[in-house]
Amino acid sequence: MNIFVTGGTGFIGKALLPHFNHAHDHVTVLSRDPNRAYQRLGHHIKVISSLDELTDFNDIDVIINLAGEPIVNKRWSDKQKEIICQSRWKITNQLVEKIKASSNPPHTFISGSAVGIYGDQKAVSFDENLEVNNTDFAHQVCRKWEEAALAAQSEKTRVCLLRTGIVLAKQGGALARMLPAYQLGLGGPLGNGEQYFPWIHLNDMVKGILFLLKHPEASGAYNFTSPNPVTNKEFSQTLAHVLHRPHIFKTPAWLLKLGLGESASLLLDSQRALPARLQQQGFHFCYPKLEHALKETLG
Repeated sequence: MNIFVTGGTGFIGKALLPHFNHAHDHVTVLSRDPNRAYQRLGHHIKVISSLDELTDFNDIDVIINLAGEPIVNKRWSDKQKEIICQSRWKITNQLVEKIKASSNPPHTFISGSAVGIYGDQKAVSFDENLEVNNTDFAHQVCRKWEEAALAAQSEKTRVCLLRTGIVLAKQGGALARMLPAYQLGLGGPLGNGEQYFPWIHLNDMVKGILFLLKHPEASGAYNFTSPNPVTNKEFSQTLAHVLHRPHIFKTPAWLLKLGLGESASLLLDSQRALPARLQQQGFHFCYPKLEHALKETLG
């Protein structure tokens, strides 16, 4: 297959791409810095710096759109909000325009999203059937991102949306930022710790994307979260236990809001998201339980 990937140098992309090499697929990656991309990914792939280098997608079978400015790295100033939005919406719109302009478009378009689309659901468990219309920033980002991607849906092209939770990986994402404090024995729950933490092991994230690729009947939104979401307190306790560190510190909600501003909602909102559609279609998680997932990740 000929596969086109955006966000290929991110930690999910870097974990995904080797699977295509093993299958002898031809991979093209979009990157603003081709030299850096070759250093990270190797010279067996093709890297382009602009979509303008492709006249159409007639020779592409699959597009996997993982691009996007990390949403948790900085305070949400108006400028940062614009960067977060445009890094997702602009590239997705450009991809969809090229798909629509192709006489033989890709048969599959897999595009990123996040469980942030659901907003704060407290302790109520839910799956992909939950429809939400919120005004909060994370929901608005994801909703417009998904709407842009779904515009590519046609008889020739199916669209799958990855509503991703917190991806557990040592080398990137939220866990990598949490580790230093926990390794120093300074870990603990955030706020009251009762908010649900929708997590997924990086290997299951990658395996799930490959599963959607192999199942042509799959389309629409999929929660990429473990079937066993836990509260923030349980996550924190389990992480401390796996690292053999104490679990005595607690970060109050007011302090998070003071330090992070509006983006503290990502840590305090509760999303007990379940991967119903993946499981209904036969997907099996390698790491359904948190302790096993953390031990493998940090081992």
